[in-house]
Amino acid sequence: MGEHDQDGRSSGWQWPVRPSAEGTRSLLPAVVWPALFLFYLAQPIVAAFNSPHSPGFRVAVVTVTVVYGAGYLAAIAIGMRVRSRLFRITAVAALFAMPVVLALFGGSDLLVYWTYAIVAALVLLPRNVGALIGLASAVSLLVVSTIETGNPHWDNAMLLVVMTMAMFGFTALIRTVAELRAARDRVADLAVAEERARMSRDLHDVLGHSLTTITVKAGLARRVLESGADTGRAVAEITDVELLSRQALAEVRLTVSGRRTASLPAELAGARAALRAAQISADLPYAVDDVPVSLQEPFAYVLREGVTNVIRHSGASRCEVRLGETWIEIRDNGLAPGTAAADRGNGLTGLAERLAPLGGVLDAGTAEDGGFRLRATVSATREPA
Repeated sequence: MGEHDQDGRSSGWQWPVRPSAEGTRSLLPAVVWPALFLFYLAQPIVAAFNSPHSPGFRVAVVTVTVVYGAGYLAAIAIGMRVRSRLFRITAVAALFAMPVVLALFGGSDLLVYWTYAIVAALVLLPRNVGALIGLASAVSLLVVSTIETGNPHWDNAMLLVVMTMAMFGFTALIRTVAELRAARDRVADLAVAEERARMSRDLHDVLGHSLTTITVKAGLARRVLESGADTGRAVAEITDVELLSRQALAEVRLTVSGRRTASLPAELAGARAALRAAQISADLPYAVDDVPVSLQEPFAYVLREGVTNVIRHSGASRCEVRLGETWIEIRDNGLAPGTAAADRGNGLTGLAERLAPLGGVLDAGTAEDGGFRLRATVSATREPA
């Protein structure tokens, strides 16, 4: 039963929309609650049998009353499941006609049964339109009763006004609850999407670097074994591959559980070993004392992704890493920088997402002196939002 204007705010002039599968729960109070007051329609039937009327009169009153009550429930139950405005308008108009027929039999006092038609108008039509119809019905009852008896029936008119205001607030509450449920579902969907993005980003960071290093070391061990030059070094490289595989498995488990954190000193050590295995000269800092604690983890991810791209894509023979209080930069002298890095694939996109809560920006592209440069800068050293 939600309704919104272009700014997404609730508007009383919008038509109630058809509820979603889960939103149909809001139809229960919208139908059952008004139906509890149908016993009030027994009064015209009782009056018809307690007064000296012909059988035809009594049959007519019973028929109109039963049709009115059944039509009232059917209009609400069916009307909220269809988008046809014509159906809703026709249903409300037919409901307003029934008390008029009753009034022809029993006098203008029976126009007070417009209460049910007003409820249907507030549920099926724009809320403000339903309220205006309810107030207009009260005025009409006063006018008709004054013409008929010379004395306006204020009590009945006030009953219509009170019913209109009560149902106006009630329908507004129902629609607000439906909107809150929809918002809750959207928040849940966003949470699922965020968790998927985290898993994708973390697995990319973990497996991309680990598998690249394992591949490089395995290739180096194969070349050493093929040359027969130093089997001891080949065994050492294979031992490193085994160790890296175990570490990668442990990191994947921590990533899945959401407990994995990155260490900048550890990443520097791992980058130095990976670059050495790839036969790339490494110029890396030996300390991270100048980097604030709040930036060491995001900078560790930047370092891991940057070094991985250097090994996989650059064809470089030298890699430089520089650290500052609010920035980190990775450079290489590759003649043909990898297009995967330059085009901001999953890795660089994930880095940008990690830096965003810190107000950080990522700059990736060709360096002034050739090669490729990846630089992450944070405007201020503050805790992530």
